[in-house]
Amino acid sequence: MKHFLYIFSICLLFTSCDLFKKSDGQNPVARVNESFLYRDDIKDVVPKGTSKEDSTLMVNAYINRWARRLLLMDGALVNLSEEKQNEFSKLVEQYKNDLYTKAYLEGLVKKNIDSVVQRETAQLFYDNNIESFKLNDDLIQFRYISLPLNPVNLDTIKKRFQRFQSKDKMYLDSISVQFKSYSLNDSLWLKLSRVADKIPIINNANKNELLKKTNFLQLKDSLNLYLMLVNDVRLQNDYAPLDYVNSSIKKIVINKRKLELIKQLENDITNDAIKQNKFQTYN
Repeated sequence: MKHFLYIFSICLLFTSCDLFKKSDGQNPVARVNESFLYRDDIKDVVPKGTSKEDSTLMVNAYINRWARRLLLMDGALVNLSEEKQNEFSKLVEQYKNDLYTKAYLEGLVKKNIDSVVQRETAQLFYDNNIESFKLNDDLIQFRYISLPLNPVNLDTIKKRFQRFQSKDKMYLDSISVQFKSYSLNDSLWLKLSRVADKIPIINNANKNELLKKTNFLQLKDSLNLYLMLVNDVRLQNDYAPLDYVNSSIKKIVINKRKLELIKQLENDITNDAIKQNKFQTYN
């Protein structure tokens, strides 16, 4: 990153000298040696609706930055050795080439990349790299409901919540306005620590109860009643389920495809240039 900022700063210095040259018929607002700044160059500096006082401050700040940049560049040209200036020029040219080629290759990749990762492909990658998917956190699949204390239809809610057939899901959805909070999607894998942060009743004393598969819990505090049912768990140092890491696998697979496609494109471009007699090497 430091290397990038270094080269970027050099680019600014080398290009700034050519940004504002004197031209006939224009009224400059500032000058540094033979470089001029014109009204057209500062017309977009101030957003519409800015007060006159703030506009003046913003324009003056812009002019001062412009002047400092050019003065530094002039000082650099006087004080830096020709060898150092040539070195910087090469860096600037290389950076420019890198920007152009990167943009060109990214456009080709975007047009040609296969961004669909089939389930079989993800499964194969998962199986071949299983040791990379050990968990650092406990995971659970669970559903829960938070209710006011002593709801009149508690027995019905508990029965349907535990049975959880299609008709039960529809029923619970239909009365969800009664719930303080809830989550009925028990196919999602969640970090236990995240669940504990979201549900205040969960603490160190009862947290381990959630790590028991198909475990039903009924807890209450001074305000609410909580119904929780654990569908599945994965403990620390277990292997993460594929569904939990599937999005990460897709990114890895697509990135690998990008690198392979870039290599192929570079080879194709070089080979085409050779065939068309645009590229030759001499002994």
